[in-house]
Amino acid sequence: MYEFLKYEVRDAMVTNPITIGPQTPLKEVEELFENHDFNGVPVVDEQRHLLGILTKFDLLKAFSLGAQAMVPNYDAIMEQPAEAIMTRDPVSVEPLLPLSRLLQKLVELRTKSLPVVDDGLLVGIVAREDVLKALRRATIKHEIPIHEDSPS
Repeated sequence: MYEFLKYEVRDAMVTNPITIGPQTPLKEVEELFENHDFNGVPVVDEQRHLLGILTKFDLLKAFSLGAQAMVPNYDAIMEQPAEAIMTRDPVSVEPLLPLSRLLQKLVELRTKSLPVVDDGLLVGIVAREDVLKALRRATIKHEIPIHEDSPS
């Protein structure tokens, strides 16, 4: 378990994640969510500067009933660009952040994943599952293998 304390975000993150641009229609985002089982997707500009993140929760909020419409128009909402509903200035982490600190942040924020940014550019994404895999990997590295070489 002590091995885990040596790990950094860069040791567990997914590099070069799928991203969308700010003008990506929400119907394309919904297809990404369905085809890849993503909970959220980073929104970046042409140089990969992180502009925001769009989650399934953001998509659901776009359909909230309000004073303007009793029944939201599904097609009209799905034609909107990602930037219309994305979360701007999302919490992000740096690649050199210790995984133990990331674990704490994920628990405190009750979030499923966070973008990884280096010098303003998106370099990865790290999710709960990635942290759990790193914990398992750290534990396995220190288990003593059982050899069945002895005769029965």
